[in-house]
Amino acid sequence: MTDVTGFATVPPTTLADLLGREQVMDIGIRPLWPSVPRVAGPAFTVRCPPGDNLMLHAAIYRARPGSIIVAEAGDVDYALAGGNVCAVAQRRGIAAFVIDGVLRDLAEVREMGFPVFARGVIPIPGTKAAVEPLGGEVRCGGVRVRGGDIVVADEEGVVVCPGDRQERVLADACAKLAKEADESLDEWEEAHRARIEKILAENGFPA
Repeated sequence: MTDVTGFATVPPTTLADLLGREQVMDIGIRPLWPSVPRVAGPAFTVRCPPGDNLMLHAAIYRARPGSIIVAEAGDVDYALAGGNVCAVAQRRGIAAFVIDGVLRDLAEVREMGFPVFARGVIPIPGTKAAVEPLGGEVRCGGVRVRGGDIVVADEEGVVVCPGDRQERVLADACAKLAKEADESLDEWEEAHRARIEKILAENGFPA
């Protein structure tokens, strides 16, 4: 089992370099309050149909502490959660919400410091009627997410590491960060300039 805590030390930018565009959520999934701390944890997945938020509310009582609830909403017309739901989730040890949908009670959520990444805010809540399975595959921000995938999110964006690649990706990320830490800006600039000039020359750009 991969040590999930190790992912908390890895910026989404580093993971994006290793995993590629298909594992990076689109720019609509963003932190809803400023200076959100980086969060990392296993995904607990939820799907809600349009206008309904029942299963997200059910998920806060079923997700394990440290989990990040990743929800696919059916629309952006009704809020999946509000202040009380976020407060209970936080109290139960859930690390964050990553929602392909919208939230309400943003001032309360910001005040309690609960990390939420979503498409925006709307004041009207959804209904609670549609029962759906929990823990299945969802799409959030254009990325396919399965239960147990590692989600890393901060102000730079949201990246998903598939469950079967976690150990290799974490090892590669740590090695990449260590190499970058040992490289001075002068060394980086020299290598960067040489690379850029080589590409330009190969494409006929005048020196």
